[in-house]
Amino acid sequence: MRIIFMGTPESAALSLARLLRDGHEVVAVWTQPDRPAGRGKRLHQSPVKQFAVENNLSVHQPLKIKTDEAKQLFASHQADVAVVVAYGRILPAHFLDTPKFGCINVHFSLLPKYRGAAPVNWAIINGETQTGVTTMKIVTELDAGPILKQALTRIEEKETAPELMSRLAEIGAELISETLQQLERLDAKPQRHEEATFAPMLKREDGLIDWSMSAAAIERRIRGLQPWPNAYTSFNSRRLILKKAEEDKSSHSAQPGQVVNAHGDELLLSCGDRTSLRLLELQPEDSRLMSARDFLNGTKLEPGQMLGT
Repeated sequence: MRIIFMGTPESAALSLARLLRDGHEVVAVWTQPDRPAGRGKRLHQSPVKQFAVENNLSVHQPLKIKTDEAKQLFASHQADVAVVVAYGRILPAHFLDTPKFGCINVHFSLLPKYRGAAPVNWAIINGETQTGVTTMKIVTELDAGPILKQALTRIEEKETAPELMSRLAEIGAELISETLQQLERLDAKPQRHEEATFAPMLKREDGLIDWSMSAAAIERRIRGLQPWPNAYTSFNSRRLILKKAEEDKSSHSAQPGQVVNAHGDELLLSCGDRTSLRLLELQPEDSRLMSARDFLNGTKLEPGQMLGT
């Protein structure tokens, strides 16, 4: 098939690679413009662009797609289908019917659950035990199109968002391969819109830990808010990122956010509902990631002190 591929991150590059292995003709790759990153603010190419360039594919990076120029360019590809995987832009309505078979999205949730920009993160934060990947026909309403195929997977107990995303990207590559192979035979099924839940784009302030939450809820946020904005608190007026933790079964009467124990490898914090959280890996502001022991060796922290104030 003649395919327009639209995607940006590494999770999308895996699907692009699979389309090439399957023998499809990728007539154009659309990806986000190069962005400044790092301390030097040098322009960086998206993983999808890097892969496309390495494989001699035609790359387009329009700053805006709701223009006549973008519309004409999209139509000029004369594609059978457009495959969209985390492109980062909502397609204009006139794009949707331009390819012969329309536009198909690879979405990293079991729709209608977790429509939106951050389904993997919110699934972990909310304590889901399973998730998956959906291929669907794109319509004008966000992530509301009819479902073509779905694949389910378990969320492992200690899995972080990047780890889960890596697995889902592989599942998604397989699922879009199967979807395109069966496309003319598939019966697209409407979503149950009344069951829809949403996964909005993450904001920096989403990472701020509320110690009145239970230890289990905070531990899920630590895993689910990676790689950005990360779960964080403050100590001595400086940001402290929490990278790894586990719920402790002991009960206590300390205030939420209060240090219960700080000795050797043990850094225990009080949380809501009289629960406790053991911090295992932390990253102080402008410093490296370190174990709780290394953090305590370089920090004067004693039981009774508070984090997050």
